[in-house]
Amino acid sequence: MKNENMGAGGGAGPLSGYRVIELGSTVAGPFCARLMADFGADVIKVEQKEGDAVRSMGTQKDGRSLYAASILRNKRIISVDLRQQKGRDIVRRLCEKADIVIENFRPGTLERWGMGYDELARANPGLILVRISGYGQDGPYSQRPGYGVVCEAMSGIREVTGDPDRPPARVAVSMTDYITGLYGALGAVMAALDRHRTGRGQVVDSALYEAAFSFMEPHIPAYQQLGLIARRCGSRLPGHCPNTLFPTSDNRYIHITAGSQSIYKRLVGVMNRPDLLEDERFATPVARAAHEDEMEAIVSEWTQRYTLEELEQILGDALVPASRIFDMADIFSDPHYQAREMIVSPEDPELGPVAMANVVPRLSRTPGAVRWAGHDIGQDTESVLMQELGLTREALDALQAEDIIHSPTAAVGVQHD
Repeated sequence: MKNENMGAGGGAGPLSGYRVIELGSTVAGPFCARLMADFGADVIKVEQKEGDAVRSMGTQKDGRSLYAASILRNKRIISVDLRQQKGRDIVRRLCEKADIVIENFRPGTLERWGMGYDELARANPGLILVRISGYGQDGPYSQRPGYGVVCEAMSGIREVTGDPDRPPARVAVSMTDYITGLYGALGAVMAALDRHRTGRGQVVDSALYEAAFSFMEPHIPAYQQLGLIARRCGSRLPGHCPNTLFPTSDNRYIHITAGSQSIYKRLVGVMNRPDLLEDERFATPVARAAHEDEMEAIVSEWTQRYTLEELEQILGDALVPASRIFDMADIFSDPHYQAREMIVSPEDPELGPVAMANVVPRLSRTPGAVRWAGHDIGQDTESVLMQELGLTREALDALQAEDIIHSPTAAVGVQHD
């Protein structure tokens, strides 16, 4: 059931031949589509003339968004005004030729525009619609404005993030948006597999708060069965000890994870503390979890005898999982990142090479690839509407004059590798 017309934007990879229309904005929707584009799908992003909000997030260089260079990569980008009926008619025609559509408007928006799943599926019964929202497509909260970090607060994850003597912290990236986009992409691929058997598409409902809540897995039965409410534990992983940050002699920190019994035995061996295997407070994982403060004090006393580099060597030789806390400078200079080519730098016409994370996961036979950095607003409007919908130059000029579409002069004649 693959779309046979791969289009100019498609590439090699397991999703080669699939056409995806991205109507999403900010992070969750664009990330979901970026995952598919990385693995060969022909992704056409529909953007307003003023640009996706993600273009104003993060850092800028010379007025260009570095974030957009990555999250909008591998996509053909068109600018069509969905607030106008003629714009919606254009996008509907694209959706009727697509395999997958991704949107993250407030629930009901597509229906008000006459572009709900039932309407689109009448012309394209195999269509898969990925709907990303804050609280899901139904339920009493469905019409609330959803934002990743707000839904993260509702999920319970914020309550367990940070130090116990401070307000809840957050990860300094749009973590819940990424989790939800990842679930959306997984759902789309599962729906595509089902379509091979049935010939029918379906709706993938990926809610921000639910995606984040699913990561609270160990704490859910603990409350239901024991009444335990998970709280912030700093750098610890509750119930798995030792598993936290430990100080070094040069006033730095190393994270050691040695909660499992086999690794714990290697740790106490390198510490030259075989007595810790006999002490009933520390002899088993359950016992150690009940005596975390005492266990961590013993390990801390040992780590403070050595520098960070010395501990990395000692623990590495003993096969005890441990690491410094990497910052971006550490990552760029790390030999493993380099050997695995985890950072790639596609060319931007104004910025030159722009570094970004390589494709994840790695597939041995049909790997994904970063083919180009994120395009400008409307850069592919003319070529897409000509190639995919057969619009003439006269029709494009008329639509541009009515401000239905946006196509910068610099976009004319742009070719993709």
